[in-house]
Amino acid sequence: MKLTSYLQWQNIQHPVLTEHQTELWLRYVPSSNPDISGNKLLKLKYQLEQALQQKYQGLLTFGGAFSNHLVATAAAAAENNLKSVGIVRGEEADINNPTLAICQSYGMRLIPVSRAYYQSRYLQETLQQLKGQFPDYLHIPEGGTCEAAVRGVSELDMRNTPAGPASLLICAVGSGGTVAGVIHGAETTAVLGIAVVKDQSLPDKIKQLLPSERHWPEWRLVQALHQPRYGRFDQELWQFCQSFAHQGLQLEPIYTGKALYSVFELIKRGEIPPGSRLSFFHTGGLQALKGLAYRGLISPTADSEQ
Repeated sequence: MKLTSYLQWQNIQHPVLTEHQTELWLRYVPSSNPDISGNKLLKLKYQLEQALQQKYQGLLTFGGAFSNHLVATAAAAAENNLKSVGIVRGEEADINNPTLAICQSYGMRLIPVSRAYYQSRYLQETLQQLKGQFPDYLHIPEGGTCEAAVRGVSELDMRNTPAGPASLLICAVGSGGTVAGVIHGAETTAVLGIAVVKDQSLPDKIKQLLPSERHWPEWRLVQALHQPRYGRFDQELWQFCQSFAHQGLQLEPIYTGKALYSVFELIKRGEIPPGSRLSFFHTGGLQALKGLAYRGLISPTADSEQ
């Protein structure tokens, strides 16, 4: 995976930011292939390195029918002449949807499974069965989240914006790996995670990725403040995402857009103090817009502009 730059930032302008004297810097991690940009590139970095060093034939991982992680894994495998297998949640999964079509274009073998089977993806019995079926494949957890993923994300410097040190580092949280990596690399800067899923175990999952023998910076996790359930959004949230298009900023309403909306609400409530300089990780995932348009959740016209 070739990085085009580790030094891409965007200063966001908005009346709410001006009113509250708050700076907002978006942090990007682009690559030569947009299908593996953002946090996915960082989370896969060391797992891909392991697969190549240990001469695995391919990568095996898990995801839903519109998973950014499945696309990134398929793309990373193809770039490095590895095979790939995706265990897809739901026997009824439409393998012709845009996300899974991209996976297949990279040569990924898709295996739709029942939701009951998918729920067993962390059990040793299931993992052993898959290991027997695909013995020469490196198994990557759902979302790519593991210690190697945290290590990759931790290498991203979110602390030093072009205007100076940030006072708060922020990112969307799904499986917990990205925010754990941000905390690892934060040194003494506070971190805020915006959970875009309703998962009561999420704080414990994050803590498990933060060894107790080290002193960590202050961090907290808050639930997304609008449409908090995963994958849910309404026209208000989608219009918020679109309102930044004139600044050249593309957002999807599942992860980054929902988290950024919550940041603005926290600023308006005074929970992020005036005078703050915020560093917000844009984790990519823009391929999801094609899936949303495919399902009729956003207009195809908006999607085609991406």
